[in-house]
Amino acid sequence: MLAVYDDRSTVKHALEFEAALAQAQAAEAIIEERVADEIGAVCASLAIDPQILADEAAFAGTLAIPLIGRIRSAMAPETAMAVHKGATSQDLADTVMMMQAREASALLIDDADRLDLALTALAENYRRVPAVGRTLMQNAMPISFGLRIAQWRAGIAEAAARMRADAGAYICVQLGGASGTRAGMSGRGSAVARRLSSALQLKPAPPWHSRRIAVAAIGTSVGILVGTVGKMAKDIALLSQDHIREALEPVVPGRGGSSAMPHKRNPTGCQVALSAAHRAPGLVATLLGPSQEQERGLGGWQTEASILADLFSIAAGAIGSMVVTIEGLQIDGDAIACNLAASALGMT
Repeated sequence: MLAVYDDRSTVKHALEFEAALAQAQAAEAIIEERVADEIGAVCASLAIDPQILADEAAFAGTLAIPLIGRIRSAMAPETAMAVHKGATSQDLADTVMMMQAREASALLIDDADRLDLALTALAENYRRVPAVGRTLMQNAMPISFGLRIAQWRAGIAEAAARMRADAGAYICVQLGGASGTRAGMSGRGSAVARRLSSALQLKPAPPWHSRRIAVAAIGTSVGILVGTVGKMAKDIALLSQDHIREALEPVVPGRGGSSAMPHKRNPTGCQVALSAAHRAPGLVATLLGPSQEQERGLGGWQTEASILADLFSIAAGAIGSMVVTIEGLQIDGDAIACNLAASALGMT
């Protein structure tokens, strides 16, 4: 996930956008094919120091200005202005954000599927094991220990399904131009957008630069997935308490100890997931903030890429830590039976 969102990945996707845009416009006879080929060649060979470019982008207020300047400087003067024709800075920024969201979503879904498999096996193994059910932090009616695990699995499966659906519906190309009219493309902006989306493996869409539902939906899906993982992590942490000891994280050298109390076996994987679950709602809430002003907002959409990067990153950490936890989870059947007997709840 860190590789998906590092500076080199961002620059790579931005160059891919400019090269694909040129090819799409050449296919629609908006620029000459030889010019599109020149733009593509420059984008493929351009050596860029991401740190220097980042400093320039921060100063300019957008990545597009210094990046396009570099591409044009590497081209013949008579063809340089064909770069980024009819596009605007937000087209590049939003499309790069979506390319990264596509890759990030795939990583999360893969980890969620792995977690699903591990939880399904555990639920089956313990479906006939009676255990204390607990409501409002107190002993309640008995349940199957496997049912508790099946509930964890169901929540994560539902969240992953929502993420799949939202990724399919909302991860789309952005191409609107200066005011969202696709001016400067000889009336063939829609055809260019379709070709661009195909080249970049994104869904085609009309300009959505001032409608940020797509970003909010993607971010919300990530937040919901983190929340379901956090619910499971909290349950496991509670089950691992000394007076319960029904489920313990796997023993991993150097993990879960205490610098002051050697006897402790801390649920470190659960800690990672719960930390993410505490952070995610605030990040998601920012994506649900004020609407964008008129044809291009100021200070709103500019925050979204970094927020999505944070959301996907903490989600990857949360799910990754819980995959390790669940695949090695140590369930103590004797402790489960002892706690049920001590509760005097019976088997009804």
